[in-house]
Amino acid sequence: MSLTSKTGLKTILATCLVAAAGAAHAQLNVLVTGVGATQFPIATANFANETSAPQQISTIVRQDLQRSGKFTNIDAGSAPVSETDQVDLGAWKSKGADAFVAGSVNHLPNGQYEVRFKLYDTVKGQSLGGLVLVSPESGLRMSAHKVADYIYQQLMGARGVFATRLSYVIKTGGRYQLQISDSDGQDAHIALSSPEPIISPAWSPDGTKVAYVSFEKKKPIVYVHDLPTGRRVIVSDQKGNNSAPAWSPDGHTLAVALSRTGNTQIFAVNADGTGLRRLSQGPSIDTEPTYSPDGQWIYFTSDRGGQPQIYKMPAQGESAGAAQRVTFTGNYNTSPRVSPDGKLLAYISRVGGAFKLYVQDLQSGTATGLTDTTHDESPSFAANGQYILYATQVNGRGVLAAVSTDGRTRQVLSVQGGSVREPSWGPFMQ
Repeated sequence: MSLTSKTGLKTILATCLVAAAGAAHAQLNVLVTGVGATQFPIATANFANETSAPQQISTIVRQDLQRSGKFTNIDAGSAPVSETDQVDLGAWKSKGADAFVAGSVNHLPNGQYEVRFKLYDTVKGQSLGGLVLVSPESGLRMSAHKVADYIYQQLMGARGVFATRLSYVIKTGGRYQLQISDSDGQDAHIALSSPEPIISPAWSPDGTKVAYVSFEKKKPIVYVHDLPTGRRVIVSDQKGNNSAPAWSPDGHTLAVALSRTGNTQIFAVNADGTGLRRLSQGPSIDTEPTYSPDGQWIYFTSDRGGQPQIYKMPAQGESAGAAQRVTFTGNYNTSPRVSPDGKLLAYISRVGGAFKLYVQDLQSGTATGLTDTTHDESPSFAANGQYILYATQVNGRGVLAAVSTDGRTRQVLSVQGGSVREPSWGPFMQ
């Protein structure tokens, strides 16, 4: 193993341990920069009575569908249409809409809001069902995202991710903020604020907790943060660096990268901080672990072959089976993430001095670059596996971006006047 290769991976580790971003506490702005090969034409009417609600449900639904890159919104006019109204589906079809959405919003006596809607197939002239959603005022945006998810699943045949959440790190002045937002960057709130960096947030499988690394005690320590209560527990505060937490699919275990034995190695620890055990073995630097969706494997970055590459080992560790190299395209590959269906591997590859997001078919080994940016990092799959969230730079400023796994649809999520990094896309919510 050459000094150059080990120094290269140490640079990655150092970057991971000190990276954080600068920006004011603000909503993320979303810019869609590409669309799918084909788009489904749909008309979403203004919902009856929604002007009396603090959130315009139909507007959020249209924005969600447009942002996905898979739909084109047909003008439905300004007149509201309720889910109980008689709808001339042939007329909507003649206007170019292959689907039509109608609904209503009602303020209930107990102060909550009821959202009702129906989805219609105008080509077949039939109803595709709908939902009745009840929430407090604070849940209206999420109700709208659930409407869009229903439409997406009925028309695209895959579960939508509009009702999932994002986490990311923003720096405001001298303080670092771990923020949680809707998938469109709206309704953001601060989960943790600290004068020291916060990095590597990772969602628990049930979406109620986030593990992350905080430097608030002047060294990197891994915490698990319960979002509903705000309570935190220290999961790993070993000698040296504690970094890169990753949840097992059952939510009981975290894989972490620790330097307690010298060179950074992969360990597993119970979610309550007990039961620490070493998984990778040897003199190499092993870091950035992530579990396969079936929990059988841990993928990780290692310089054991000279330059950083992606490997996988049994989840029980190398004592249960030797690690296997996974990436062979390019000589510098890091930051592995496996798609929810276990078929794709997202990672960052250094290409001619640029760092780009790649996706590899794990069966065929075929690797494809997805971006035209040069400072990509921290990939994270959407829960439906159809999009990848990552951090990059646009005009010298840190932004979040999302790209479909076929590379056709791209979004940029930015904060006005600042930078944002360390993204993680949350799971489906129950």
